[in-house]
Amino acid sequence: MDIKKVPNWILSLENEDLEFIKNLVLKSGSLKEIAKVYEVSYPTVRIKLDRLIEKIKINDAIDNEDFIKFIKKLSIDDRINVEDAKLIIEKYKQERKE
Repeated sequence: MDIKKVPNWILSLENEDLEFIKNLVLKSGSLKEIAKVYEVSYPTVRIKLDRLIEKIKINDAIDNEDFIKFIKKLSIDDRINVEDAKLIIEKYKQERKE
């Protein structure tokens, strides 16, 4: 596969994320089976999947600016809360318009 044709969202994922996706496909999408593979609870797997989905959405959006993606990533990684992320992004957008 030509590296130029690999979507940005795939290139932005960490090896751990790619391994999770691989295991999910190999287990036919069964989160219960993935929980067994990782020896964690179903809710833990669900949280991991939800975060991975958000990471893909962020990196798949072509119109997202780097700063906004950075703030969203901090929120996904629980480094800042969602409300603060929204406030920062909104303030940034306001200042860009001025």
